[in-house]
Amino acid sequence: MSKLNKDILFLLFEELQDDSKSLFSCLMVNRLWCETVIPILWRNPWNYHEFLTRLGIQLLSISCQSLLFDYLSFCRSINVNIINSIISIGSSSVDHRLFLQQEFYGLVMKKCSELKYLDMRSLEYQIFYFPEAKLRFESLYELKCDTSIDISYFYGLARICQHIQKLTIINNINKTNLGIVKLIEVQKNLKYFEWMDEFDGFISKIDPYKEILLALEKKADTIDHLEIYLDYLDRTLQKVLPKLHKLKSLITSFEAFSEEQSKKCVYRDLEVFRVEYYCLKANSIIIENSGGHIKKITIDPCEYYYYEYYKNFNEYSLIFIRKIYENCPLIEYLSLVFSSSKQHFSEFEKLLKVCQNLKSLLLIICIMDELETDEKNLENGKEVLNTLIRSAPTNLKEIRFFDHIKFSLEALEEFLENWKGRPLSILTSDPLYEGENYVKLINKYKNNGIIKSFRHESSMNVGDMDFKI
Repeated sequence: MSKLNKDILFLLFEELQDDSKSLFSCLMVNRLWCETVIPILWRNPWNYHEFLTRLGIQLLSISCQSLLFDYLSFCRSINVNIINSIISIGSSSVDHRLFLQQEFYGLVMKKCSELKYLDMRSLEYQIFYFPEAKLRFESLYELKCDTSIDISYFYGLARICQHIQKLTIINNINKTNLGIVKLIEVQKNLKYFEWMDEFDGFISKIDPYKEILLALEKKADTIDHLEIYLDYLDRTLQKVLPKLHKLKSLITSFEAFSEEQSKKCVYRDLEVFRVEYYCLKANSIIIENSGGHIKKITIDPCEYYYYEYYKNFNEYSLIFIRKIYENCPLIEYLSLVFSSSKQHFSEFEKLLKVCQNLKSLLLIICIMDELETDEKNLENGKEVLNTLIRSAPTNLKEIRFFDHIKFSLEALEEFLENWKGRPLSILTSDPLYEGENYVKLINKYKNNGIIKSFRHESSMNVGDMDFKI
């Protein structure tokens, strides 16, 4: 390994760019490895701030020795939150902090050849008036910000940065920031847009997101990812969403959409779709009108406990399952919620037989009857396992079982005996399987290579399809 060509080493280390522990270990192998790793580490050094802090390394240590590398010349990102926390060490004076910020950003502007990523939340210093700012920021690719930042900062950014492709906005005030509106309007190739409401209190305006959404509408020909969470139902969203016709990834709520409004939302390129429990009817319409390219359908994990309060759940959940196997032949990752009726199990089995690309499956059985006993839950669990044995596609390598799905020791053993030739990872939110007899059984099938992983996690982690087993 130590004799590999530098170009090959660089490609290998690129694959480890999110693995701080491994990258820091590579620094210590030899000079060639160190020289190859440093540009990758310093491209976005703020990723490793917490890792260094845990090791007890002080980022502000002063050395009189000349440095082996011009570290800042490799930097391609600025994270204002981390910079502020570093600057505030040992300094409570506002003037002192502002002076240090000016010196630091001035140095960054001189040293960095270009900046690709900027997290400007908590920004206190206007960094866009440095003489070098235009050269450094005109190639900015990704921006994360919040709406509490002074409007003038966004106007300054809008004059320089017109090629941002990924924009994430945290809305933490209850009024429109027109600087952000301007920033959106001037972008020439905006592809990814994320908006999250995170403020307390009430919004006084009837349509508080209008200006932002109308600016977003003008980018309909470029935006392919939309993630938007609004605390207040918005009429403008109903008009704008159908016009964002090139979406490949959609994460939002159709709670306020009528059936007719949902039918106008046609996304022929859609690949990733996150749904909400109270919008199953609208979600089914979106899936039916998609182009057959959907690979991932997930449900917000924090909502699973409220299905019993959802009117017409049985009817709409059946329709939802059908629309998936009728319109999503390429589906790979799927969250599925249904009741324990024979009809639901029948539709679930049809889905397994049709969706042969399925790799990861999250199953939630909704308890509609409060009188259902543990015995009934075990019966439902056995039916789930039997259905999987009969019809699970060969690509299925990961299954998540949520809360009410329980298995007897006998049913689990029968399932594992019949699941051969493809190592399976299982995630469950029930601590039942940490009992001695279950652990013994699970270890037996781990040793046989049938189980790759079998873990108990929190309900939130089990329900989050992005949480890795």
